[in-house]
Amino acid sequence: MTNRKLRDSALRVGIVGMGWAGETHLKAYQQLPNVDVIAIADPREERLTQLQRTYNIPDVHTHFGPLVERPDLDIVSVCTPNQFHAPISIAALENGKHVLCEKPLARSSAEGEAMVRAAVQAGRVLEVAFNHRQRGDVSVLKQMIDEGQLGHIYHAKASWMRRSGIPGMGGWFTNRELAGGGPLIDLGVHVLDMALYLMDEPEVVAVSAATYAELGPRGRGGRNDARTMDVGPFEVEDLATAFIRLAGGATLLLEASWAVYGRAGDDFGVTLYGSDGGADIEVHNYNWENTLTVYTDIDGKPAVLKPEVPKGTGHSGVIANFVSIIESGDWSAHVGSEGLRRTQIIDACYRSAAEGREIALTDLAKAIAQDTAAD
Repeated sequence: MTNRKLRDSALRVGIVGMGWAGETHLKAYQQLPNVDVIAIADPREERLTQLQRTYNIPDVHTHFGPLVERPDLDIVSVCTPNQFHAPISIAALENGKHVLCEKPLARSSAEGEAMVRAAVQAGRVLEVAFNHRQRGDVSVLKQMIDEGQLGHIYHAKASWMRRSGIPGMGGWFTNRELAGGGPLIDLGVHVLDMALYLMDEPEVVAVSAATYAELGPRGRGGRNDARTMDVGPFEVEDLATAFIRLAGGATLLLEASWAVYGRAGDDFGVTLYGSDGGADIEVHNYNWENTLTVYTDIDGKPAVLKPEVPKGTGHSGVIANFVSIIESGDWSAHVGSEGLRRTQIIDACYRSAAEGREIALTDLAKAIAQDTAAD
């Protein structure tokens, strides 16, 4: 195999975890003219060999340690099961690398806070791959909101619902230690990010949540999925719902399910209610056309608009933006703070469900401190 000639001026990338997400990152980096992917890591040697040949990657590693310690890397993408996001990201940051981590940032607030601290101390970029923010319908609606067309948004709904979509039944996704939770931390974090981004990052005051595991423990609601490991039974929720109070009195309803007796398919979206207009993004089975509807008044009469939207850029847009931030040299505002806020909200939701009460975000730090002291 002849390796691609590396350029002195290019940013050099290593990727840890070569499942679907890792390969998606790899392809997106290779689309950029100023980036070279020079190393990948995964415990599966056969998978490494396949990808090395397919994408002409110079070096492969079966463990993340040697990769993140390489002095010739500028960037590390972390695309592993959730349990490993924190240790790999922190190790990469401490070794002077910029880090792009797959969502969620971490399994818990404590892990996420440690990652952000490491980014600040290292003076490096830490970003989370929220690829659905790059959708065309989200971009068009965001512009309309920024122009004031919806007025003040006072209530929103965000959901991701699957009829039969438990990923890797019995695999790492359904293992609490590896994943940190079920559809709330897997799918809910995506639509939570979409809603908060569209609403211009309102402060979350408190959450009240409930979780259910009705289908997964009985072996129902699964799908064929190659991302599995033989790690045990179904240990997480298959449906979660939350009522989220925002600063200024606004509210957000969040719902996420891998498996529920409802409409067949894989549906997600966001609904916004504003003082001067409303909007729906409704996505069925990952479609992108005709997904955005805007409700407004024209000449004093109710009107419904269907703006034309582009397809969007997905992970390619995430990675292009990430590289652009690094090249700008202005890194202080990109230390994982947005990803941490999402993790804190998800953490509070799980605590609320477990304790059967509303959890104030101001009390979350106290609860984390108590947990740490107990350990």
